[in-house]
Amino acid sequence: MPFAAASVAPSPAPAAGLRHDWTEAEVEALFALPFNDLLYQAQTVHRQTFDANRVQISRLISIKTGRCPEDCKYCPQSGHYNTDLPKEDLMEIETVLESAKAAKDSGASRFCMGAAWKGPGKGFDKVLRMVEGVKALGLETCATLGKLTAEQATQLKAAGLDYYNHNIDTSPEHYKEIITTRTFEDRLETIDHAREAGLKVCSGGIVGLGEKTDDRARMLQTLANMDRHPDSVPINLLIKVPGTPLENAEAVDPFDFIRTIAVARILMPRSYVRLSAGRQSMSDEMQALCFLAGANSMFCGERLLTCDNPSPDQDRSLLGRLGMKPEGAPQV
Repeated sequence: MPFAAASVAPSPAPAAGLRHDWTEAEVEALFALPFNDLLYQAQTVHRQTFDANRVQISRLISIKTGRCPEDCKYCPQSGHYNTDLPKEDLMEIETVLESAKAAKDSGASRFCMGAAWKGPGKGFDKVLRMVEGVKALGLETCATLGKLTAEQATQLKAAGLDYYNHNIDTSPEHYKEIITTRTFEDRLETIDHAREAGLKVCSGGIVGLGEKTDDRARMLQTLANMDRHPDSVPINLLIKVPGTPLENAEAVDPFDFIRTIAVARILMPRSYVRLSAGRQSMSDEMQALCFLAGANSMFCGERLLTCDNPSPDQDRSLLGRLGMKPEGAPQV
């Protein structure tokens, strides 16, 4: 561990209020706690706001795949790398709605649409109609379309979008090692536009990008010190895709990933903390510890954008064995 264990455990954030003034030293001290102490704090904070045996289920599909002009080193959809990923144009509206209906039938309460764009381009009007259609099905709507202008954010809100996803990925300091075609400040600006338009924000990061523990601390500190915490905080485990610059990245210790979940829960007590990419490589036991650490949201479906994800049957089995239920499901 890069940090010495704290002699005095930081106190959990009070249930009555939220903090937006975390120091880097405080966040690093949380990461340095003994594992059991950290999970105890995280579970304590979690139970102050959420039902510890409920998990929110989302479904994420790729509505436009490949040929992205960004050079994110982790992404198989980047046009800068040869990943043998089939390139697909923007999906037809009816196809998206059929997928949304299937997601709802499988227990999802939120439907997320992702397009491999630097920012909304040709076809944005079509995406707005997709949002309208998914909303009409009674699902929460989410989109991740890259960088937004204030006008585009307002249009998405008017169409019925509930959430906009725009991850910050990593710390401000490590960011330039991962992406050069968009700045960290660009990402914060898009988040601001989404908030100002009245959208809820989904923003988190990726563990496994060659970052150090202090980068994970700075990433979470950045999110927690926003004027409003993100409503959802996805924590992704890097999927090492052949052809990307990070295909040979060092594997992440499972306990380090779980620590990241726990610290996110303590810093942002009222946010949903989502188990996102990388679940296919996680054991049931690892996922169970993530739930214990405060994760209370997950993506369902065999595919997560372009990568494999556990099947709905696997997820139902896991939640059943843990005595957990999807959010919104009947108590009995």
